[in-house]
Amino acid sequence: MTAAVSPAHYRPELRAGVLVSEPLLHGPDIVHLIKNTESGQSFKVGTKEHFLISRMDGTRTLEELGTQYAGHFGRRLADANWQPILAMLGARGLLTGGPTTVPGHPQPQSPQPEAPARGLLRGSIRLVADADATAARLHRATRFLLSPWTLLPLLTLVAVMEVNLLMRLGELLDATADLFTNPALLMAVATLLWLSTALHELAHGVVARHYGGRVTEIGLRWRLPVVIMYCTVDNFLHLHGRWGRIATAGAGAVMNLLFLLPFFAVRSLAPLDPATHQALGALLLLGSLQAFTMLIPLPPLDGYKIAGQLLGATELAASTGAYVRLAIRRDQAATGYPGRARRAYIAYGLGTLLVLGALATAAVFLVHHFLTAAQ
Repeated sequence: MTAAVSPAHYRPELRAGVLVSEPLLHGPDIVHLIKNTESGQSFKVGTKEHFLISRMDGTRTLEELGTQYAGHFGRRLADANWQPILAMLGARGLLTGGPTTVPGHPQPQSPQPEAPARGLLRGSIRLVADADATAARLHRATRFLLSPWTLLPLLTLVAVMEVNLLMRLGELLDATADLFTNPALLMAVATLLWLSTALHELAHGVVARHYGGRVTEIGLRWRLPVVIMYCTVDNFLHLHGRWGRIATAGAGAVMNLLFLLPFFAVRSLAPLDPATHQALGALLLLGSLQAFTMLIPLPPLDGYKIAGQLLGATELAASTGAYVRLAIRRDQAATGYPGRARRAYIAYGLGTLLVLGALATAAVFLVHHFLTAAQ
């Protein structure tokens, strides 16, 4: 800072577009995620820094902030203590109406939009110029589906469908095996599954928009021979309300299952030739697997994001691994974790083991089924 800050006069104010998250577990600590949407930079701060940053709205002087800090934490900040805090915020371009640069730490410039990377084997391309406006239009058109009066009956139908499919699992497995002997129907099913993945991504954007989110990109990404659609929600971790974040993360899998309902109705009610009947059975099984796979609580899947929100944690897998290693070694550091952190990491670790065990059992069942059918 080029001059000493006067607590009596300086009223720090965060720039518009600075997002501050709710408290999240990170290892043994409680942190808040700060994001500058102009530069795209994100970083973590502790509870004490957050106490000050969250109150920097331009209405309080440093003197007043210091008084509030002393009342909450029992310790008053000296003038010298303010320098590193304001230096950090200034260096990241987060302050307005006051010092924003520090000697040797130039304020970062907002990056110019970069053209999506493109190549023969891997790359991406934006499909729309204004992704947020596109998501807003889609939200207006489909908002009625997010009403409980519409969504709950649809989810009930999904549950009925999945129970029916589970009861006919052997039949559907045989239909899926037969599908790979019919190239034309295989291509048709693959195309429908690709369309389901595209709707999956758009559902994330629409539900995020419903809860105040901002969609920054909608496009195609390829890692040949795989080409997928993507939808980037810029402020997912800063959406207001935990339920909004959980709903946004789970929206894709729900969309995959809703996509299957018309095909389930046709297969159940319409007169079909055997080949089409089998192809639709394979579509229903593969589409259901596609949806439930996304709900596995492992990074980077949607289920992992849901688990993180349910447990109020960031970098949940890494923090769980670190805690479990300390606990197994009976390291004294493990006792330093607060009760909430210990419960969250134990719950995630045990839950993940149960899910992996279920997946291993399912894999053994599938192998056994196909080996038996081949005999």
